[in-house]
Amino acid sequence: MADLSKYRNIGIFAHVDAGKTTTTERILKLTGKIHKTGEVHDGESTTDFMEQEAERGITIQSAAVTCEWNGHRLNVIDTPGHVDFTVEVYRSLKVLDGGIGVFCGSGGVEPQSETNWRYANESEVSRLIFVNKLDRMGADFFNVVDQVKNVLGANPLVMTLPIGREDDFVGVVDVLSRKAYVWDDSGLPENYEIQDVPADMVDDLEAYREELVETAVEQDDDLMEAYMEGEEPSIEDLKRCIRKGTRDLAFFPTFCGSAFKNKGVQLVLDAVVDYLPAPTEVDPQPLTDPETGEPTGEVATVDADAPLKALAFKIMDDRFGALTFIRIYSGRMKKGDTILNSATGKTERIGRMCEMQADERNELTEAQAGDIIAVVGMKNVQTGHTLCDPKHEVTLEAMIFPEPVISIAVSPKDKGSTEKMGIAIGKMVAEDPSFQVETDEDSGETILKGMGELHLDIKVDILKRTYGVELEVGAPQVAYRETITQPVEDSYTHKKQSGGSGQFAKIDYRIKPGEANSGFTFSSSVVGGNVPKEFWPAVEKGFASMMDNGVLAGFPTLDVEVELFDGSFHAVDSSAIAYEIAAKGAFRQSMPKAGAQLLEPIMHVDVFTPEDHVGDVIGDLNRRRGMIKDQQAGTTGVRIKANVPLSEMFGYIGHLRTITSGRGQFSMEFEHYAPCPANVAEEVIAKAKEDNK
Repeated sequence: MADLSKYRNIGIFAHVDAGKTTTTERILKLTGKIHKTGEVHDGESTTDFMEQEAERGITIQSAAVTCEWNGHRLNVIDTPGHVDFTVEVYRSLKVLDGGIGVFCGSGGVEPQSETNWRYANESEVSRLIFVNKLDRMGADFFNVVDQVKNVLGANPLVMTLPIGREDDFVGVVDVLSRKAYVWDDSGLPENYEIQDVPADMVDDLEAYREELVETAVEQDDDLMEAYMEGEEPSIEDLKRCIRKGTRDLAFFPTFCGSAFKNKGVQLVLDAVVDYLPAPTEVDPQPLTDPETGEPTGEVATVDADAPLKALAFKIMDDRFGALTFIRIYSGRMKKGDTILNSATGKTERIGRMCEMQADERNELTEAQAGDIIAVVGMKNVQTGHTLCDPKHEVTLEAMIFPEPVISIAVSPKDKGSTEKMGIAIGKMVAEDPSFQVETDEDSGETILKGMGELHLDIKVDILKRTYGVELEVGAPQVAYRETITQPVEDSYTHKKQSGGSGQFAKIDYRIKPGEANSGFTFSSSVVGGNVPKEFWPAVEKGFASMMDNGVLAGFPTLDVEVELFDGSFHAVDSSAIAYEIAAKGAFRQSMPKAGAQLLEPIMHVDVFTPEDHVGDVIGDLNRRRGMIKDQQAGTTGVRIKANVPLSEMFGYIGHLRTITSGRGQFSMEFEHYAPCPANVAEEVIAKAKEDNK
């Protein structure tokens, strides 16, 4: 059995282009897993193995690799940086025990770093910080450390200092051991010398070391007292304190280097072993009640001898069939075992198990608590399902995924591809929970929904290349919603008398606007049995079923409260179905009277622009009905935060590049729904009516 204290399950996450994949590549080279490093810009890195990733030089799927360093086993997950694929980051963080946040030395804390940092805070994952690309123009380690404090509100604990800047960056000083690590010009990671600290850095080093020691000893009262009395703590004691503080998220050990130039990565690997928690040191995953989803108060303790508890966190389809990635929290899993999927209530037999090496694999016969593995050919398992021992049924806390905000209509170019497209899309939906598909009943078109234009663009590309399905793609559509603005009290009677038993139901009800984001709520205050209690659920069901098709343009209706307060029934002719039909008729009758209103998705847009183009960018956002929320000047440009309707943001990246001479960047994520201005609403409603003819 493996010693769990020697395991580290870590993820690498950052803003797009901060150097995550390059850092992963260096880790694999240093740990002897690969002998030739592949570069992202050549499309040859190990973890970017999809064609689309190699071509665009971006990471789309999180990829898992396993390697060893200093007698410890590292399971590393390289995650994407683009906001459209945050679901990959989110689900990776869910199953990891620690992480490395990579920041670009010149870009600093960029919009996507903020989102990922927020996710990591929510998941309470311990992190190291690696400030990368210090060999680049404009790179400034100390500026990035300030941004981590001010923008992320985090507490960085500086562990290494850079020697030289930009082109003159040659190595780093380890603050703890007061040693300088200097690399030669060969570009090989192993060619470094440990030297004395350069004379001009000694004062800086001592200042940072004092700060480090003071922060670390706060984790241990006895050490702190001794330090106050002038006793210098040993390096072992300091490391123990830093490990505890990192685990408790009191601070984040911060390192610097250049992954591309092979400088400084070893110290980060040492820190992973020294400071990031083993699976047994992390708060165990909570167990939940399968019916309500509420925590039961019990947890999945990491223990190889306990009953099996594991979470399927990712499904991937590759050339060998469907792979299910699983994090085992407790117990063991052997080839040939029968396990229970507590979400479906069905059992599955474990066929082939393997340890992943990006898209290569090593067969396993057994895995245990703390492992991250892949199982081939599971039938009914989806992302977020719990796998457990059939004799001890449990449910682990589920994953929550964001709702898609943009959709496109697609249809196959030729008749023969329809079936092929159906099968391919089925596989893709299983892989990516933020990608959804539905069929428009009126037009028969297939609607793909996702997190952004890039997200859907990649999906169409995968359908074309991987599955050979050529598609006609329509213009992007916005996911509008409807709501009401004023309360209405009304009555509706459903009567049908035509031979045999009749149907009768009368309901008196109030409809009023609900709290923001409350969805649909139903209550009944009928007294005296005017509408018998057993028919109340039928009334609720009738109203609820109509919420998907609003009265203005057929969009789903949000934030509505319905109260049933009176009515009447017929001893023979009343039935649940009659009340359900009455509620549907009531919805159609009363919603137009309640001041129905169209809502549109508002996006939180984060734009980065050089200073000389700020005016143009703000003017352009205002023209797009944007509300400017904040402006922050940085060393290399200005960040503008604004709330802008999604309908105005299509094709924005091309336009932004034009007005900023190609130097602008932006990211956006869903913020909330807000009422549409009258002129926009009229156009949308007119178009919806036209489409439905």
